[in-house]
Amino acid sequence: EVQLVESGGGLVRPGGSQRLSCEASGLSFDDYAIGWFRQAPGQKREEISCLSRDGRTYIKDFVKDRFLISGDGAKNTVTVHLQMTRLKPEDTAVYFCAADTVDCTTWDPDYWGRGIQVTVSS
Repeated sequence: EVQLVESGGGLVRPGGSQRLSCEASGLSFDDYAIGWFRQAPGQKREEISCLSRDGRTYIKDFVKDRFLISGDGAKNTVTVHLQMTRLKPEDTAVYFCAADTVDCTTWDPDYWGRGIQVTVSS
């Protein structure tokens, strides 16, 4: 069974940094693409980044110069990180980890974490 658990959220000041982690069990990097989405209040959920099965990374243009995705771990338990820098109030959202057997360029994730709140405010 695939399980995704996010950690690392909280309150951060504008201009600060935050690192989110997603512990993914029941899967491996060889078979799944894993990445991050977010949903701000009153907004649709949007994709941020994806780590593909072959190790390539995809970051959406609107955060490309500030966010970085990376992964580590062994078979059946892996961790994917989202390093966020120069945070802005508009980055405030619930951040979700997601996974899918379809790769990043065409994925529509089947597996989701519960989400974690990130609030950027002074």
